Amino acid sequence: MGNRSTTTLCVTSALVFLATYAVAEEPPKPTVMDTVVVTEGRVEETKKSVSANISIISREDIEKSPANNLSDLLAEKGLGHMQKYPSGLTSVGIRGFRTDTHGNDLQGKVLILLDGRRGGSGNATKILTKNVERIEVIRGPGAVQYGSAGIGGVINVITRKGEENSLFVEGGVGSYEQVEGAIGGTFAQNGFDFAGALSYETYGDYDTGGGDSYKNTGIDDQYGVSLNGGYSFAERHRIGVIFNGFNISKSGSPSYLSQNDLDDYTDNSNYSLDLRYDGTTSDSDMNWMVRYFIGQDEDKWVNPIASNPDFWDTGTATKRTTDQQGAQAQISATCGSHTLTTGFDWVDYKVTSSYSPKESTYMNPAVFLLAKGSYLGDTLIANAGLRYDWFQVEVVDPAGREEDQTNLVPKFGIAWLPMENLKLRAQYAHGFMMPSANQLAIDTSHWGTRVVGNPDLDPEKSRTIEGGFDYFLNSFTGSLTYFTTQFEDKITVNYRSDGAQSWTNLGDAKVSGFELELSYDIAELFGWSWEVKPYFSTTLLTEFEDEETGEDLQYVSDVSLSTGISVSNGMGTFIRFNVAHYSEQDVQDYESGSYPAPVVALDAITVADLTGAYRVWEDERFGAVTLRGEIRNLFDEEYAYVKGYPMPGINFFFGLRWDY
Repeated sequence: MGNRSTTTLCVTSALVFLATYAVAEEPPKPTVMDTVVVTEGRVEETKKSVSANISIISREDIEKSPANNLSDLLAEKGLGHMQKYPSGLTSVGIRGFRTDTHGNDLQGKVLILLDGRRGGSGNATKILTKNVERIEVIRGPGAVQYGSAGIGGVINVITRKGEENSLFVEGGVGSYEQVEGAIGGTFAQNGFDFAGALSYETYGDYDTGGGDSYKNTGIDDQYGVSLNGGYSFAERHRIGVIFNGFNISKSGSPSYLSQNDLDDYTDNSNYSLDLRYDGTTSDSDMNWMVRYFIGQDEDKWVNPIASNPDFWDTGTATKRTTDQQGAQAQISATCGSHTLTTGFDWVDYKVTSSYSPKESTYMNPAVFLLAKGSYLGDTLIANAGLRYDWFQVEVVDPAGREEDQTNLVPKFGIAWLPMENLKLRAQYAHGFMMPSANQLAIDTSHWGTRVVGNPDLDPEKSRTIEGGFDYFLNSFTGSLTYFTTQFEDKITVNYRSDGAQSWTNLGDAKVSGFELELSYDIAELFGWSWEVKPYFSTTLLTEFEDEETGEDLQYVSDVSLSTGISVSNGMGTFIRFNVAHYSEQDVQDYESGSYPAPVVALDAITVADLTGAYRVWEDERFGAVTLRGEIRNLFDEEYAYVKGYPMPGINFFFGLRWDY
């Protein structure tokens, strides 16, 4: 559990924020209570009507961050425990649960979305942020809205839409031979809109905070592309196309620092294409959306020492490819103070790999119903939801079979506004994660042992109760949530009486805790023209126990937090200081080489970053030029998100950006 000093830091920071707010209280102004969000209810709604704890990372937040991908961005936000490796592999945690980085995204416990549909991967490094408008994070179950994997939370990455004509070009250099460049812009005219960005990055091996040279931690090339275009007609109808692509070549796979491997590497890619139509009636009482998407997620691991530099050509490479296609159709109707949203989701995955099983398939159609009603002059908002999923999996090669499964999940929530800027909320929701094709349907032999799927497996399930409040006034925002999650039917390896390896549902856990977010622009107190905004957010887990063993869950930090201050003139010049902290956690020490791996403590992490930009030149005809500087890991902390895989020590970046 967290130590006393960490808890004191959290409480003290909260009291400072509250005291500052109390002095500065003024008559109400428009607040973020009216911010429009889309993730929680699958339609546009104001944040004040949402019963879940939802966090928003705005485009301004993204631009002030040194992060270029979702992995680094969420790490500095202190969202929850992360497992981050040097080779561009990162799983993201919320409330003690994480994404799955190696399988398809049906097998995770936190779900990443791209513009409201499944992203096809749990590896947050593969999602770049140059063309992202905002990120909405549901803390807690999102299974009713989005299906399997929505246990700990849902992260929805929303790309930009063109609303004006603009262009940017930027580039820079940094420590460890880092070179970075990007070009992008937006367009809006005669019903057509477009927003896009192309980016490139390369960097070499880095040194750790302890001064050790960590070889084979660089990448040869990383490319990213994000394009969002559309045409609006008859005022209330839009046809859109979204393309996202990511490719990284020869990303170093160095193994543990103590066993530094100098030539292993990975090649990773992810792409997706969406075709989408949105429409609404003239009175806006009914709207609808239809979408079809395809994509592919691929990982290739290469170990030249064992054979030759190109394993895949010899048929002995380690490679996994997931081909994805899917569709969504939904309609939402408002009648007076009631809104009903219903629809159909469908995804189809084909997984091929160089190891057993060679091929497996997943098909998942689902129907959902979401209802919301406003009462007592729109001060009381109640919502409910229900989702029914069908799953069909098949292990094609080697010998396997086809299995079917179904699952039903509910959700209920309420939001009450006793004051204009105070919202009290409570919610009860289920989450689940479906078994894999292997766990249900495989039938093969591995190292002389028969491996057989168990068709009677149930999905892993969760039940979450949470309650809290949000308070907004002038430039102050505050949020406090308590949650408790009962996790059941964990799928574990089981050896049958005949010696065959299989799987069974065995294991329960309970995770409870508090989430706190605070921010306030103190410049408002003194009438300054610049924004001076300190902020603080934390998750404090009071309980994270395996109920079978009575031990704390492994790979979970009981305290994760982010705090700092941002100073900005609102015209391109800013400076931001950010500190992210994760308390120690119990992990298995695979680096030891012992079996079973002993459980040890992974040290706590505290990492500070300093980012700034200065608008050096601006002209109405020719645009503006901005100089940017970053100091990452400012205090040269020696730290690791995964034992044996330390992160870079202090490093620097300098760049220029032209906006037109």
